[in-house]
Amino acid sequence: MTRQVLVPMDDSEPARAALEHALTVFGSETAVSVIHVVDDLESGYGGEPTADDHEPAFFEDVETRAADRHLETQVVEGTPADAILEYADEHGIDQIVMGSEGRAGVSRMLLGSVAENVTRRASVPVTIVPAER
Repeated sequence: MTRQVLVPMDDSEPARAALEHALTVFGSETAVSVIHVVDDLESGYGGEPTADDHEPAFFEDVETRAADRHLETQVVEGTPADAILEYADEHGIDQIVMGSEGRAGVSRMLLGSVAENVTRRASVPVTIVPAER
């Protein structure tokens, strides 16, 4: 049985560290799914593009780094924690590996970080990887 690992990505150092961790720790027989979540609240106000727009440029780097793996990349739309958990449930994910950084400032205090929210609610193990320092 092939293991399925999910790595939520944005163009940040913690997310890149999470990808490197997943590629290093889990063997080449592990399938890696990398998703980029477009926050539906931000996209509605002229922020980020919607999931129907083009893939983010950093997916090229992801595909290069994971060239020896079964890799799937996808852009999904929704509230980040909800979208990550929904994807994990719908795609038979065995492990989530994500960066430690979440929202910043007032919104973090009010809503909590995405990593914390995913960790509390996930039905599979979650590994939180700090940014390389």
